[in-house]
Amino acid sequence: SSARGLLSRPAWRAAAERHAGRDSNPLAEEDVAPLDPWYVLDFKRPGIQNGVFRKLKQGRYPADARLDLHRMSVRRARGEIYEFIGECHQLGLRSVMIVHGKGDRQPDRDAVGVLKGFVNHWLRELQPVQAFHSAQPQHGGTGAVYVLLAKSEEKKRENRERFMRGRVPYEQG
Repeated sequence: SSARGLLSRPAWRAAAERHAGRDSNPLAEEDVAPLDPWYVLDFKRPGIQNGVFRKLKQGRYPADARLDLHRMSVRRARGEIYEFIGECHQLGLRSVMIVHGKGDRQPDRDAVGVLKGFVNHWLRELQPVQAFHSAQPQHGGTGAVYVLLAKSEEKKRENRERFMRGRVPYEQG
C-alpha cells in the first residue's frame, strides 16, 4: 500500500513537497482554525507544577528571548517558530515570548487571528514546550504568548552536578 492512501490529498501534497525540499519541520501548515483576537491561549503539559504555571501566566518569568511574527505569512512563521524554539532550547533558555498579534485588522472583515491559531497548534506539537499562556496586557495581552521550555540536557547535567557537589552518591548494597 502506498503512503498516498493514508493521507488526505492536501496532506499528501504537503508531505511530498516537504520531502522534495528536505523540510524537517513537522509543524502543520493547513487545517488550523483561526482564533478570536481576545481568546486566551492556555496550555500545560502533565507534570508542570501549578505554581510554576501560575508564575508563567502572571508574566513573572522574564523572557530570555522574543520572536515577533507580525506581518509574516503562515509559511514563514512556521519556519521561524520551529527554529526559534529549537535554538532557545539548545541554548538552555527557559522562558521566551512569541508575539503573534491579534489578527486581521481590515475593517471590512471580522477580526480573526490566523497566526494566533497556528501558534496555539504549533506550540503544542513541539516537545521542548512545557507550557504557554497569553501574555499580560503590558506585554501584549492576547496578541503575545509566554512560553516555558524544558531544560536542555546540558542544564539538567549542570543541575545534577551542582546538587551532588560534596555529596557521596547513595548506593544500596
